[in-house]
Amino acid sequence: MSAIQLSQLKQRPFDTVRIENLASQKGLSPLIAQLYAQRGVKGKEDLIDHLKDLPHWSLLKGINEASHSLVNAIQQQQQIIIVADYDADGATACAVAIRALRSFGAKVDYVVPNRLTMGYGLTPEVVDLAREKNAEMLITVDNGIASLSGVDYANQLGLTVIITDHHLPGDTLPNATAIVNPNQPLCTFPSKALAGVGVIFYVMLAVRHELKAAGLVNEQQQPNLAQLLDLVALGSIADLAPLDPTNRLLIHEGLKRIRQGTMQPGIRALFQVANKNPQRVQSSDLGFALGPRVNAAGRMDDMTIGIECLITQRPDYALLLAEQLNNFNQDRKQVEEEMQQTAFDQLELIDIKDQYTITLYNNEWHPGVVGLVASRLKEKHHRPVFAFANSTEEHTIRGSGRSISGFHLRDALDIISKRYPNMIERFGGHAAAAGVSIFKDQFAQFCVAFEESARLMLNEDSLTQTIFYDAELKAEQITLALAQDCEEKVWGQGFPPPLFLGEFDLLEQRPVGEKHSKLVLSMGNVRYQGIYFNYSDPLPSHLKLLFRISNNDWNGRSQLQLEISHWCHV
Repeated sequence: MSAIQLSQLKQRPFDTVRIENLASQKGLSPLIAQLYAQRGVKGKEDLIDHLKDLPHWSLLKGINEASHSLVNAIQQQQQIIIVADYDADGATACAVAIRALRSFGAKVDYVVPNRLTMGYGLTPEVVDLAREKNAEMLITVDNGIASLSGVDYANQLGLTVIITDHHLPGDTLPNATAIVNPNQPLCTFPSKALAGVGVIFYVMLAVRHELKAAGLVNEQQQPNLAQLLDLVALGSIADLAPLDPTNRLLIHEGLKRIRQGTMQPGIRALFQVANKNPQRVQSSDLGFALGPRVNAAGRMDDMTIGIECLITQRPDYALLLAEQLNNFNQDRKQVEEEMQQTAFDQLELIDIKDQYTITLYNNEWHPGVVGLVASRLKEKHHRPVFAFANSTEEHTIRGSGRSISGFHLRDALDIISKRYPNMIERFGGHAAAAGVSIFKDQFAQFCVAFEESARLMLNEDSLTQTIFYDAELKAEQITLALAQDCEEKVWGQGFPPPLFLGEFDLLEQRPVGEKHSKLVLSMGNVRYQGIYFNYSDPLPSHLKLLFRISNNDWNGRSQLQLEISHWCHV
């Protein structure tokens, strides 16, 4: 990897008055106040501290109808079946629903479609799965907003259907008894960033309220739903939900409970197999250690194992399942590495310099891993990417896409589907990530259409990555205290962890493993330990580094460490 150019670096803008107000209103250090201001925090209203300050559940369109139907089902002891998605958001959302409804006295079970054999959402086939469990009511979590035929089929069978989802809706909504989705038309809920697990958590708050209003539980008996916030935090971070004030508070409270040792047995077991200390958990641990292990079940086998790990109350069983998830994750890493190399080999045969997009298909690729390959290609080439693999149906292939800033992936698919009505079987997703199923004989035309849509929305400058950093630090600012202060905050999608710039002398560089480097650096008279992951080429003796600051806990001893992301010549 060569050096980046100084011209690619840009400091995140900030307002000095806003920094002063944040520092005085919330008692923040000037640098932390600057980091918040650079991430769009305007004032104390964007830094809510208590669960009571969350937006009220009643602002969610459809939630009264949903909670009323659920309370009736609980009173009548109807069989409720949760229809989950096969990713970490879907698994945690399912676990929240199961745990909460059981505490309310409901008869509840779940189904989750197999990614490899059944595809996504509430399809008629999934409805039949639920019927085998004697379903009388279906509740979707993290899916369902596009399941028109599945909901119609369930209605024909006399089932009650409640949709809870966060994905962007299409032009037509399913004919369900209730739909709870902050992104549906006319919903006044202020946060449009809730993950699926956040949506179902809010629905459970509404159900508890209605049970209390009906006199079915009293203040002393009511279940403490805050006990489920570790699940909400994991699902929200793993699904890359944008960290608006609502999500930041939900995740903060979940992390706080984990640090205090209050967590599901499955969460504790996942920390154990990932060799992470829950007492020092950061949001990045959920995103890079726990989340991939849960996701691996849906990618490589069946998400039932992930859900069972999250809902069991038996620590021994939770650990057994977490070890299975860990094994799936190891398999996933190997498959991903092989697919990634194949993708790189394919791209060597194509001149992508003049292309705005990358679209690849390989009939040997694992359909559960194509999204990760798309993500790696997007990071490497800074272009919108779709990676396709075979589906269970002979005439279609399934793709997973990742995008860059300025190119809304789901909107692009919507435009393509209307312009080429015989190309796309189904699609869904968000701005940055989406999934699509297309007819196999339309792949070449899809490549053209995807490129056309990108050229309408992007320009050549969009394809040159700009790397935003927060501040250029002096030696006296690079301290363990700053690392610990940053460690306590919630960072993630749309609210990235702080990235700093500094000018250093390189005193020592030695390899760690096959592709990492351990560095000894100096700035003035101060020495620093650094780690540069996935970089092993020799570095110059004097250079500028982009880095994150971390508290490296080794054998109970805290040590300041710089995690290098990029370098450039001075």
